[in-house]
Parts: sequence; structure tokens; C-alpha cells
Amino acid sequence: MSILERRLIRETSFGLTSKLWRISWTLVLLLCALAGVGYAALYSAGGGSPEPYASRHILRFGFGLVLMLSIALVDIRFIARLSWPAYAGAVTLLVLVLRMGHTGKGAQRWIELAGMQWQPSELMKIALVMALASWFHKASWERMGNPLFLIPPALAVALPVALILKEPNLGTAVITATVGAAVFLAAGVRWWKVGLATAGTGLVMPLAYNHLHDYQRARITTFLNPESDPLGAGYNIIQSKIALGSGGMWGKGYLQGTQAHLNFLPEKQTDFIFTMLAEEFGFVGGLALLGLLALIVLSAMSIALRCRHQYGRLLALGIAMNFFLYVFVNVAMVMGAIPVGGVPLPLVSHGGSAMIMVMASFGLLMSVHVHRDVEFSDGRDEV
Repeated sequence: MSILERRLIRETSFGLTSKLWRISWTLVLLLCALAGVGYAALYSAGGGSPEPYASRHILRFGFGLVLMLSIALVDIRFIARLSWPAYAGAVTLLVLVLRMGHTGKGAQRWIELAGMQWQPSELMKIALVMALASWFHKASWERMGNPLFLIPPALAVALPVALILKEPNLGTAVITATVGAAVFLAAGVRWWKVGLATAGTGLVMPLAYNHLHDYQRARITTFLNPESDPLGAGYNIIQSKIALGSGGMWGKGYLQGTQAHLNFLPEKQTDFIFTMLAEEFGFVGGLALLGLLALIVLSAMSIALRCRHQYGRLLALGIAMNFFLYVFVNVAMVMGAIPVGGVPLPLVSHGGSAMIMVMASFGLLMSVHVHRDVEFSDGRDEV
């Protein structure tokens, strides 16, 4: 056995106990704290009762926590080999959801598997990051400068974005495209190339707009002037702003939010849960929640920067960006800064598939952290 082989075995062979010690337990505690906030919020949304939202939320989080820790123990090189099969499976599910998926609120986004409603677009975002990380892993600067080398990953982004737009799900499509662009930039693709692709996407947006449902078009047209239709398309955002403002500095108190509990605030358990929390805990409470979310994003970024292999760095950065965009889009949406897009607040809003996918993605992030010092082989067979 050569010296190099002995070194690789010494550096990459971890027992179960060693892997458990290498898990970022600080990040685990932050995620538990966020889920605890979600439980309290959904308890309030249920009228001061764990049913029907809070009890399901904590059970799903418990399952997600076990899933996350299980994925964290899987060797990152084995995960890397699954990148493109996972991408192919996610694309297949997106095609299936268009053919036989469940339709709700004017969109066909869900498919039933194992007795649960799943949203394949959530899986797609994770699989896309895995595939792009695999493609750019160990890519030389010469290959990065070759436009032909960038065509396959660009198509890998464009295909799921087009399928998600077809559902239609504009918010998730934009997040998917943005996550893909972030991985491109992190891999070393020049800014002007990503900008050129973004400009090309902008040219086809009018075509995408024509395929949106009437309610989605109304969301966009009433974005700048919601008062033009206060009882129709502008109702949600008007009530959200009223609830945000009425919370003041310190809020009305837990379980005392009038806009939420008198049912003026729509979808308080999902899309507008941040608004409900801000009404009950005020500006200070909303700022504290944003601080907790920021700590989670910074912890994910720290894991990415401490990783010694490119696959792990890109995977962690993509997962961090996906989580950040979840938060940014949801909070900006309820404040009226962007059109309402139906994006939940991760680990706080009620919803099964979104939570499981978020926890699975953090499992991948933990695996990156646990195996941050491993070495991939020089061949492409590892990825």
C-alpha cells in the first residue's frame, strides 16, 4: 500500500462516532429553534390549539430531523455519484405532475406518493444544485472559459425552469433559476456570461406571462397599486400590510392578533405566517425571527467556505442560496415589496413536502461538513 493510499484512508475513514462529533450541532440547534417558532406560530394560527397545524408540524420536523442526520452520515462522494440520477428523477417527476398531478388553486403542482401530496419542484431545486456541483467539480479554468462547456449545465437549468413555469409556479421557477445562476457564479463563470443568460431569460418572460393563470396575472398587475382592487387581487397584500403595521414595536401579544384571529389575514398558516407573527410580536419579534434565519444562512455559508473540495463547496453554497431565497421571497412578498408568489417561510409555515425537502437539503449540507476534508479521485467517476 502506497503512502498516498495510507494517507487517504487515514483522512477519509471515519467511524460513526467520529461522524456524529463532526456534525454541526450548533446548526442543528438553530433549526430546532426555528421549528419551535413555527410550532408556536401554527398553534396561534389554529386558534390556540395544536390542531390542525402545530401537531403535524412538529411530527414532520421530527421525521425531517432524523432524515437530516441520516443523510449527514452518508459519504459525500457517494452522494456526488447520485447527482445526475437524482436530477433525472426530479425531471421525471416534474413531467409526471404535468400529466397526472393534483390541481389546486389553479395550478398543477402536486403529485401523490406514499399517501402524501408532494411538490416535485421542491426536490428539483436540490437535485439541480447537486447536478451543477457535479458538473463543475474539478473543472479547469480553460474549460470554464469554453462556452460549449457551459451549454449542458445551462440546459440543465432551463429544462426544470420551463417545466415549473408550465405548472404554473412562477415564484418557484424564479427561485430555481436564481439558485442555478448562483452556482454558476460560485463555480467561476464570468459575470457577463450569467448576465447575458439572464437577459435572454428576460426576453422570454412575456411569453411566460401569457401562460399564467388569470389570478397570477392579477397579482402582478396589482403589485404596484393593490388599492385598485381592494376586495379582489389586492386584498391579500392590503390585509398583510395592515397586520404588519398594527403590530407596532412590541406587538399585540401572543394569540392576540386581531387581523389573523378575525380571519382578515388570508393563508395565515402558510404564505402570510410572518405577518401573523409580526402582528403578535411586533417589529422586535419580526427582527428577532429574521436574525435567527440569518444565523442559519451564515452557518450554511460557513460550512461551504470551510469545505476543501469543490463539489461540497458548490453544493453547500447552492443549498444556502436556496434557503435564503425562500426567506427573502416570503418576507418581501408579505411586505408588498414583490408580487405574491405562494412561497412558504421554511420550517415555520405549514406544509409537508417543503419541510421535508428543506431538511433533506440540510442533511446534504451536514454531509458536506462531516466530510469536508475528504479527497475525490482525479477521475470523473466519483461525480
